[in-house]
Amino acid sequence: MIVTLENIDQLAWQKMNDLIPAIIQHHKTGAVLMQGYMSAGSLKQTLTTGKATFFSRSKQALWVKGETSGNFLEVKQVLADCDNDSLLLACQPQGPSCHLGTESCFAEQQLTEQNFLSQLEQVIDERHADAPENSYTAQLFARGTTKIAQKVGEEGVEVALAAVAETKDDLLGECADLFYHTLVLLRDKEITLSEVMQVLQQRHSK
Repeated sequence: MIVTLENIDQLAWQKMNDLIPAIIQHHKTGAVLMQGYMSAGSLKQTLTTGKATFFSRSKQALWVKGETSGNFLEVKQVLADCDNDSLLLACQPQGPSCHLGTESCFAEQQLTEQNFLSQLEQVIDERHADAPENSYTAQLFARGTTKIAQKVGEEGVEVALAAVAETKDDLLGECADLFYHTLVLLRDKEITLSEVMQVLQQRHSK
């Protein structure tokens, strides 16, 4: 169930003394960032402000994640599980989610190969914004759309050639180059990977 202000009362608050566990997940990579507890009040505030707000069991009070550190969690969607007694929040983190300074409280988790593309997209976004001098990605952006598009075309040809005339390792390397440069081109054109995935999903459903 997608949780809204209108259906909060449908959640099973009575099971855990009016608190419900909430798992925070990165809305792009799928990484699990942290876990907390929400009361009806904190959930209402979350849905109203768009910033993840929890109930502190130690302080017996509401607390907004990031109110002291600035590392807010921008909430994209709130889901309840099949029993309505647990929440999953898809969020965009504004900095590290763990108080220890790591991206996630579950720092040892490994992202799936598919979700790594989303992580790579974020790195490319950072290179675009910061433009570090020694960054190949930043140099690509500085060369402009035409040069980036040309590079994507070159990599596409190299993938095709590797497929028919070279080894599996060569093909893997060329495919990786093509994926990377395509992500750079998408960022240059202000298109997100999510938008491409939406097109694929729409085609799959037909």
